[in-house]
Amino acid sequence: MIPLLFLFLWPCAAADTDAEKIQPRRETIVVTGSFEPVPLEEADRSVDRLDVEGHPLLLRNIAEVLRLIPSVDLRERAPGGVQADVSIRGGTFGQTLVLLDGLRMNDIQSAHHNMDVPVPLESVAAVEVLRGSGSALYGSDAVGGVVNIVTRKPKAGEVRLRAGLGNFGMNAQSISIAAVKGRIAQHLAASRDFSSGFLPNRDYRSLSLASRSYLESAWGSSTVLLVHGDRPFGAQNFYGNFPSWERTKTWFAALRQDFGARTEASFAFRRHTDLFVLYRGRPQVFTNRHTVESYQGALRRREEAGRNTQIHFGAEVLGDTITSNNLGHHQRARGAAYAALDVRAVRRFSFSLAAREEIYGPLRSQFSPTAAAGAWLSQRIKLRASASRAFRLPSYTDLYYHDPANLGSPDLRPETAWSYDAGADWNAGGKLSGEVTVFHRRETDGIDYVRSTPAELWRATNIQRLNFTGAEVAVIAGLGGSQRLDFRYTGLRGAQKALAGLESRYVFQYPVHAGVVLWESSLPGGLVGRVRLGAIQRYASDPYAVLDVSVARTLGRVRPFLQFANLADAGYEEIRGVPMPGRAVMGGVAVILFGGGK
Repeated sequence: MIPLLFLFLWPCAAADTDAEKIQPRRETIVVTGSFEPVPLEEADRSVDRLDVEGHPLLLRNIAEVLRLIPSVDLRERAPGGVQADVSIRGGTFGQTLVLLDGLRMNDIQSAHHNMDVPVPLESVAAVEVLRGSGSALYGSDAVGGVVNIVTRKPKAGEVRLRAGLGNFGMNAQSISIAAVKGRIAQHLAASRDFSSGFLPNRDYRSLSLASRSYLESAWGSSTVLLVHGDRPFGAQNFYGNFPSWERTKTWFAALRQDFGARTEASFAFRRHTDLFVLYRGRPQVFTNRHTVESYQGALRRREEAGRNTQIHFGAEVLGDTITSNNLGHHQRARGAAYAALDVRAVRRFSFSLAAREEIYGPLRSQFSPTAAAGAWLSQRIKLRASASRAFRLPSYTDLYYHDPANLGSPDLRPETAWSYDAGADWNAGGKLSGEVTVFHRRETDGIDYVRSTPAELWRATNIQRLNFTGAEVAVIAGLGGSQRLDFRYTGLRGAQKALAGLESRYVFQYPVHAGVVLWESSLPGGLVGRVRLGAIQRYASDPYAVLDVSVARTLGRVRPFLQFANLADAGYEEIRGVPMPGRAVMGGVAVILFGGGK
């Protein structure tokens, strides 16, 4: 182990390695935060694209990918992405919209399930993050930002196997099978991740299955996506001082069809079940069974209005139904229409205006406008700014839930917010790049659970006038072509006077300071390595830092890997009262049976 770590930490030049290189930022295309895919450097909004497909053996799950952005606050209750709350720029976890290939995955039962995305890591090409509101593009929930998980399209046939073992009884296996013939491509992936738990009643078993089919025809591209996930886990202290147990299952099916180069139609169906037992082994005391079914359909069109101008417009329909012994039976249908004007002269300037009207009931609607602009001062410096309005409809848990510790409120109003940001991006010839961004968000009718004394129930309440102001800094340095040093920092300050004398359950757990230092390198012999040091200080809490190290081989048919999580064995909690594990290690091997290797 020690020689391997020493080799990984030793600075190496790129001259004699055949491993894959870190791609320059200017070659990256993003699909999140704009109506049309654009190069990352041309984006008017604060957008990150985090590569997964390049070096998947350095990662265990999607949660580890999101930890590379300090503006993204990932609060896990257990490792492996078993149950995680994700928020952006200080928003609550309900104010982050999670997408799968641009399709909504948020759960109307509870935002605790928003990261319950049943996609094996082998199916993921990248994760894109929009920092800032996105309701004009995506509708409800996109108040703090958007996380879009982008699946990969295979370029050639392959059969890959992966297996690993670690402490805390961890074992994981996965398989990826791809076939490509002419205009047809098919990808199948499956993974499972088990652990006996680092504490009693903190065990978990996760299963994910995914199928993606592609067809190029005279009409255009056709894509069919089918995914399924099953996650039973011990939930000790997850929702209070109870020895709970929970099992969630997800089914998701989506069809996307292009009609020529300018028109696209999509439809998706999602079914999610949640079995919650307050006292594990004693379901008769308190058990909840929830079943959610939702659908979404969209028709989008793009028109050229000039050499550098495009007009985008479209309509969407959305529907949700829940059946629950606790929440009751409810349903909600929504319809939306949008239009956008995009003016873009590459490496000169860009400007966009968009507006969305979403109707969610008789005489009830939300209007979400946005404006963004960018201007290149030179070939290396770009300025950008945006302003937008966003909203979130209450979840059914917010409205109707009740248990021995929590009580919803059926009279809750939708959350609304105005967001503003401005920043500068620079690129010093590809060797050094970075950004500085300042942002401000003004929320009205924010939803949180509050109480005045520890003896009272947590009650869902609308909070008035919650404001957040922050700054983001990033510096990325390419060292010798084979190494990259990435430094990012986010500082955040929230202000709220209406909660005097009340204790907040979620809003005031935001990170005041968050920083990430990432070092990636291609090493001799086809090795790649990554070191991540993340430090965070939440509001009214002590700071902590977590060090993760991973190394893997990227050449040959047999590719070993070694992953260390929390290498310094820090003791910390991302959610109050729920300790996270100490030092964890997993080692394993990936075998390329067909394709994809030398």
